[in-house]
Amino acid sequence: MATYERAQLSTLLARLREVPRRLIVVTGPRQTGKTTLVQQALRRTEFPSRYLSVDSPDPTTLPAAPNLAGGTTEIAAQSLIPPGDSRDTEWLVRQWENARVDAEGSDTGLVLAIDEIQKVRGWSETVKGLWDADRLNNLPLHVVLLSSAPLLMQQGMTESLAGRYETVRLMHWSFTEMAAAFEFDLQRYIYFGGYPGGARYIDEQGRWHSYIAEALIEPNIEKDILAMQRVDKPALLKQLFQLGAEYSGQILSYTKMMGQLQDAGNTTTLARYIDLLRSAGLIAGLQKYSAKPHLQKSSSPKLNVLNTALMVVETGYSLEEAMADRAYWGRLVESAVGAHLFNTGTPDCRLHYWREKDHEVDFVLSKGPKIIAFEVKSGVRRPRVCGLDRFAEQFDVHRAIVVGDEGEIPLSEFLSTPADEWFD
Repeated sequence: MATYERAQLSTLLARLREVPRRLIVVTGPRQTGKTTLVQQALRRTEFPSRYLSVDSPDPTTLPAAPNLAGGTTEIAAQSLIPPGDSRDTEWLVRQWENARVDAEGSDTGLVLAIDEIQKVRGWSETVKGLWDADRLNNLPLHVVLLSSAPLLMQQGMTESLAGRYETVRLMHWSFTEMAAAFEFDLQRYIYFGGYPGGARYIDEQGRWHSYIAEALIEPNIEKDILAMQRVDKPALLKQLFQLGAEYSGQILSYTKMMGQLQDAGNTTTLARYIDLLRSAGLIAGLQKYSAKPHLQKSSSPKLNVLNTALMVVETGYSLEEAMADRAYWGRLVESAVGAHLFNTGTPDCRLHYWREKDHEVDFVLSKGPKIIAFEVKSGVRRPRVCGLDRFAEQFDVHRAIVVGDEGEIPLSEFLSTPADEWFD
């Protein structure tokens, strides 16, 4: 993964070439390569740069390194930090002021990247004050912020930094990326999903399951949600994740959820917890498409994992067992399609499903006035009727696409095409 360059690298490099007008925030779920992307950009940029990690180990263990463009990228610039120094707002101000001195003394300015910024209590207010002062003085200092806790990062940006930042989004890795970086074929991608860190373990089933459960699912729930958000029923949140993984690709009413969960509370609580799981990059609850927004919010959600590894690890199936269970494999394929549409869609895209009696459309992607309907054909017969024609009778559909080996777009081609390109 360290040598593979994601497409967002060119976006980040382009931002760094501009006059610094806004903070650059690299966002996305855990284990999607945010730190790697930033370090690649610092090595590629022509500007001197400094990288700081709030939770770094002993700062004397890593030396600074020149970047590929001839500048100085202090990948271990923590050497400026005395061992045992507290990473609080005073520390943050000192590091920022050091970067200011270097930026003012440079002909080109400086790039300051701060990783795990959420671990500095009160970071967003401090960053706001420092950044506003820099803009008043036209200081040539680019600042890149990133975090392994997307929910807390989002909270800080929303509360204090509105209008002062732009994002570079890294979502789960696509089929194209996993194929290029790790030689995944289609079946492996559907089963193992898009976690690059897990690719090294795919030949050792037990280690791969342990990695997904212990290095991804547990930190996502314990550190990104429960430690950062008010969750009155943490056991319920964990049950809901397991239920969402089990029922991925299916529409599940809140009433049915409450019947399968202990101490489920009410539908408002479940809806909020599903939204938290979505924000952490785990599971989305897609709403039914409707021209009336209030009807969307009152609909039963269609649950969809945002990385199929999350669905697989809950079953314990091997790849061969998963493919042999045709009904399960069909849901896995459909979940992969939904995750791909969600992860590769631009921020102005909205993903839904649609159902009317026996007629159903697997996914509905909207962007402004344009609507695209997707039906997934996985080779498994399902006791329902494809609803593309019925849906087209009721809505002005830009395109209707059947995905799968039995459809007009082969699954491999679909998973190699970003969602936004279907609107062209």
